Amino acid sequence: MEYQTRIHGRGGQGVVTAAELLSVAAFMEDRWAQAFPTFGSERTGAPVVAFCRISDKPIRVREPIAAPDAVIVQDATLLRQVDVLAGLRPNGLVLINSHRSAEALGVTGKTVPASQIALRHLGKPVPNAVLLGAFCALTGVVSLESLQEAIRHLFHGPVAEANAAAAAEAHSYVREAVRA
Repeated sequence: MEYQTRIHGRGGQGVVTAAELLSVAAFMEDRWAQAFPTFGSERTGAPVVAFCRISDKPIRVREPIAAPDAVIVQDATLLRQVDVLAGLRPNGLVLINSHRSAEALGVTGKTVPASQIALRHLGKPVPNAVLLGAFCALTGVVSLESLQEAIRHLFHGPVAEANAAAAAEAHSYVREAVRA
């Protein structure tokens, strides 16, 4: 099985880190993964895209993901600026950082108020770990425990614990929404 995820956001939102966290979580589960970004200008606020492939076998391809299984959108304003859904596979997952519903945003998908959750835990609205917690709940591609282990591998001390807690809250948020 190979699962391909494309992450859209803006410079400074941790888009590249999100792809790296997802790939490290896959490694923690003894799977193959690759994560890499692409961006035009490297300034804060500019659109950024990162990719993550996860597989049970070695990954040979080294190109951007054109037909993702999932798209994570860290900034909902990109829905009006970039074709973030381009190439999304049929029945693909769309996960958006927003307090508004997907319907209100004019798309089919799931929304999580990731910036608000991050603000509570981190003191700043960085949505990457939060959205990955929701992604784990929605897909099961990697476990929340592996994601939290990856967070603690890349971050340290209170920042690691705050991100792990934020991911867990988003995971619970999605699980509760699914049950409702």
